[in-house]
Amino acid sequence: MVKKTDRPLTDADYLALADFRHAIRRFQAFSETCATEVGLTPQQHQALLAIRAAGASEATVGYVAERLILKPHSATGLVDRLEALGLVTRQAAEHDRRRAHLHLTDRAYQVLSELSGAHRDEIQRLKPLMSAIFKQLEG
Repeated sequence: MVKKTDRPLTDADYLALADFRHAIRRFQAFSETCATEVGLTPQQHQALLAIRAAGASEATVGYVAERLILKPHSATGLVDRLEALGLVTRQAAEHDRRRAHLHLTDRAYQVLSELSGAHRDEIQRLKPLMSAIFKQLEG
């Protein structure tokens, strides 16, 4: 899957790539800490965010699997745990009873709102750094 580049890499490119990976890892560590502080795993937080961002008819176990890059059975287990925590409900689709639409509970909306506000603020804080890294990598 690795693609060759036509432009030779410079020392500045390697520095920018290392800085980019470091910034992503710092954001991931921030996100993991936030999720843990509200009693969620990082994957549960990501699933809630995916469900919230999906259209009403798109939020299904298959959609969660796709967005989190999981196998369907792993996504089913994740949604089962969210349901057991009282964060997600399932509703059978009108036209296909085998398919269930996922809905966040009021508690999930509250937790997700708190987490998302903190994440938006952190992204805003990282924006100048990321912009500088992207500028370095322009060729």
